[in-house]
Amino acid sequence: MQYDPSTNPLNSNEWSFPLVEIIHIASFAMSIGMIALVDLRMLGAGLRKMTPSQLVKSTDLWTQMGLLLAVMSGIVLWTTDPANYLRNPAFRFKLGCLALAIVYNFTVHRKVAGQADCQPAEGCRPAVRLAAMVSIVLWLSVVFSGIFYGFV
Repeated sequence: MQYDPSTNPLNSNEWSFPLVEIIHIASFAMSIGMIALVDLRMLGAGLRKMTPSQLVKSTDLWTQMGLLLAVMSGIVLWTTDPANYLRNPAFRFKLGCLALAIVYNFTVHRKVAGQADCQPAEGCRPAVRLAAMVSIVLWLSVVFSGIFYGFV
């Protein structure tokens, strides 16, 4: 039995797909925004009154909630036409980058940021800055591959 996208409620209601898409994008923006705050601090910019380790603790719940909601809404969107999504190279690239970014964020990035007590006057060590740059590249790859899905 083959899946018929026309049976999916998101495909038969004019406003449901855009609503879920808004939730998906907004929750991604929230989670990646929280991660970016930490990354920018690790790079020596923004929120200089807090150390990266303090910032990770302050943003962790928002990051996790945003990622959970983004992944869940993404799965709902995927169900509208799974075969079409899986055939698209931009979508497959996004999934790969997303998996890498999530694993990296909750392992290497979290450990480095959690131990980084960079003070505003001295800045962060090069290894801390490198960890932030890798994080930024991974998350930007997720965002841009999602944008380019419609063009590939």
